[in-house]
Amino acid sequence: MKKFKFQLETLLKVTKRKKDDAEQQFAESSRKLEEYRAQLQVLMRELSEGQAEFAEKTSAGKTITVDVIMMYNQFFNWKRHQIEQQQDLIIKATQDKQQKLKLLMKVMTYLKSIEQLKEKRLNEYNAELLFEEQKMLDEIGLQLSMRH
Repeated sequence: MKKFKFQLETLLKVTKRKKDDAEQQFAESSRKLEEYRAQLQVLMRELSEGQAEFAEKTSAGKTITVDVIMMYNQFFNWKRHQIEQQQDLIIKATQDKQQKLKLLMKVMTYLKSIEQLKEKRLNEYNAELLFEEQKMLDEIGLQLSMRH
């Protein structure tokens, strides 16, 4: 009997490659998102440290010049602007990650359906093979019983 050959084997291979690519893109977008979140934490910590430093300089009746106040004000505004930009990057990266996840899920579903079809075809092939083998054994048994 002929060997099992799945007609959609090429489609299966291409879909597996697409799944691998989608997994890689999803992992990259996840990594980028985590990187952006870590950078946001750094910016928040820098702002907090600056505020603590400013509070220390202004506490306990210490004199502080207008120039120092303006310098800290510029620093705080700059840090807040950086934080806002980083938050925007995080929002965009989160959306990108969700898009990549949807694509990955779509490809995985498609791949699973092809694999299930292949499994079904293989089971049909094996059932057909078993039927042919049983038919051959029945014929041999019939020939042996007729000879005796």
